[in-house]
Formats: sequence, structure tokens, C-alpha cells
Amino acid sequence: MLKIMPKSFSVAAPLTNPLVVALAYDGLCTFEFGVAVEMFGLPRPEMGEGWYRFAVASVDPGELRATGGVRFVADGGIELLGQAGTIIVPGWRGADQPVPEAVCQALRDACARGARVLSICSGVFVLAAAGLLSGRRATTHWRYTDKLKALYPDIEVVPDVLYVDGGEVLTSAGSAAGIDLCLHLIRRDFGSEAANRVARRLVVPPHRDGGQAQFIERAVPDVHESARLGPLLDRMRERLGEDFSIAALAKAAGMSERTFLRRFEAATGTTPARWLLSERLSRARQLLEETALGMEQVAEASGFGSTQTLRHHFRQQLSTTPAAYRAAFGRMAISEGGLGRVAAE
Repeated sequence: MLKIMPKSFSVAAPLTNPLVVALAYDGLCTFEFGVAVEMFGLPRPEMGEGWYRFAVASVDPGELRATGGVRFVADGGIELLGQAGTIIVPGWRGADQPVPEAVCQALRDACARGARVLSICSGVFVLAAAGLLSGRRATTHWRYTDKLKALYPDIEVVPDVLYVDGGEVLTSAGSAAGIDLCLHLIRRDFGSEAANRVARRLVVPPHRDGGQAQFIERAVPDVHESARLGPLLDRMRERLGEDFSIAALAKAAGMSERTFLRRFEAATGTTPARWLLSERLSRARQLLEETALGMEQVAEASGFGSTQTLRHHFRQQLSTTPAAYRAAFGRMAISEGGLGRVAAE
């Protein structure tokens, strides 16, 4: 079995501006703001030098109220956006609520000088009001997609994805999809191992339904639901090229087939077939990112057996090809700063 050594969290081209600034406002969406803090605002010494710095910029003067009865004072006003390398808009007061022109101008100025702007859920309406999404693809919570289309017909609204990465402007769907988008940004900046470690700290579920064509490294819990399933999952992961029947798996776990399927889904969130496909894709992505192996070797080592099968599942599950994936996420692409426009284009 080919073994891959974990790569360093640092990249050849470190962030030129690691300051992440989250926009705060009266009536702040607490969960979305918490996602930004958890992802970028916590000290993470295990990540080494060059990790993000974090600040909060307030739209409104004085003490702010947040959903849930919380009151707080931000680090500064919108002038902080002028210092940011990345700006996060964690929701907004409402789709019909006006966005101050000063905020729109500050966001436009930030983008013009090269800052990245990211919205979570209803925060897309702030980006739209600033004109940052005109002629672009974007997404938001399913409740708001029709409203976004009606208010801003020049935006191509994509309703069935977790997030859209437009390079310097990124948008996510519902609140929890903000986690996916933030992990994606970490992956762009520091690589898959860093994103996976942050995901493990968050105890992110190992599987997300919906067939979203996103490039997120899914964390796998270190502790499985039972002592019988844990070794079995490890064995399947070590033998990705084998065809596992439900009967054989249930026998190995010491369960009836019905009990095995129920407990497997409870532990992993999916079926054995889908779990195995996810693991094969994960191994293939790792090999494409971290090695120079040929496509035939990648297909064999990841359990797909043939390059044709490998390409089929990449197109079906990730809406790309193995070669295009390597070009975007491989070590050479990272060293050359080639992660600018990926998952959405």
C-alpha cells in the first residue's frame, strides 16, 4: 500500500495579508459571526507561522446588539476594512434592509486593492448592494435565492451548491455552509492538511449529502461509533481496491445485514458504497495534490482501478477532471499561486 507523508501547513507563497476582518452590525447574525470567529479568530499555535489575524469592524457606532440578546463593542469601524486581506460578511439584517453607502464603498475599495470578500448566508445582499456580484455567479440560503434573483437580475444565482468561489469574491449558502466555505478558503491558503485539522477541531460531520461539487477535505472522526465498526472501517480504507459485499461486511462486524447497515449509517452518515466512494475520491485527491504519480498509478492506488473510472467519478462527483484538479490543487499549483479561481468557474 502506497503511504503518503503529511505535508507541511505552510505554503511556498504565504499570505501577503493574513488579516481577516469580520463585518459586524446592529442585529448581527450570531451563528454566522461565530463561524468567522471559530475559523479565523482563535489562536492556533499548532498551525505555525503565518496563520490568520482577526479583527471586527462595526457598521454602526457604539454598542451593538446581536441575535440572542448579546451586546458587544467591535474593534473599530469600517475603516478597518481598508487594512484587511480578507473580509467576511456574516449575514445581514434582512434582504430588504438597506446597506449604508459607506459600507458599499469600503467593500469596493477593498476589492480594488486586492482584498477577498466572503459572505455567509444573507450576507450576499451586502455584496450585491456593493455591486461586487454583478455579472458573477453567487449563492445564498435557499429561502433567499428568489429574492436575490428578483433584486439583482444581473447575478447568476446558483441555488444547489454549498458555496461559490469566484476568486476574490466568495459566497456561501445557508448558515452552516459558511463552515464549508471557510474550510475551502483555508484549504486555498494553507492546503488540505490544515483544512482537515481545523475540521477535526470543529468535529465537522464526515459526510454532507446533496452531491455538491465542492473541494472540501472531509474529516473522519478518530473514534468510531463502536469497537466493531472502527477496525472494519480501517480495513476498508486500507483495501480501497476491493469490492466489499454487504454480507461480508456485516459478517466481519458480527452483525446482521440490517443491523450493520443501520449502525454504519449512524456512524458515518452514509451507506457503505457511498462511504467507500468518498474514501477513494479522498485518496485520489491526496495523491493528485501531494505526488507526481501518473494517472494510472493514482487510479490503482485509490481503488478505482482504471483511469477511465477515475475520470468518471471525478466528473460525476466533483464536476472536474483529475488533471484539472491537480492543476488547481497540486503542490506546483500552490507554489505558483494557482488557487485563485477554482470550485465555481
